[in-house]
Amino acid sequence: MSDPVALVEKLANRVAILEDTLAIQQLITTYGPAVDSGSAEAVGALWTEDGVYRGDFGEYNGRDEITAMVRSDAHQTLINGGCGHLMDPLNIRIDGDTAVVTCHSQLIVNGSKGFRVARVTANRWELVRQGSRWQVRLRVARALDGDADARELLAAGVS
Repeated sequence: MSDPVALVEKLANRVAILEDTLAIQQLITTYGPAVDSGSAEAVGALWTEDGVYRGDFGEYNGRDEITAMVRSDAHQTLINGGCGHLMDPLNIRIDGDTAVVTCHSQLIVNGSKGFRVARVTANRWELVRQGSRWQVRLRVARALDGDADARELLAAGVS
């Protein structure tokens, strides 16, 4: 490419995509440590004010409900017994100020015979850029228990 202006524009666009990808990766990978440490405010801050978390275990609408989920007796019992929410590498698709992330997650729990995988989940995260920050608008999590919904969720993210 011989046009220096065009080259700089191309490089600036590539850097912006890389920065967005890194910011999104940082956002999603913050979830596990935040939820496993019981940092309810940090978990809630990942979502938009009206964001939704929809899983096999319930639906939480808005940041307040998501924060309350982390503070719930059920979640506190889980983390006090020892657990880890692990995300696999993320498939990130960015389209302007929105993005979709598809990934698996595992819930590993401590038990009488050591740690075991309690659940493997298909995840779809729908993100929106608000100002200079990415946030979760919707997370859908489905257990990979043979149900077609979980496989369809994964397929939609890679098609």
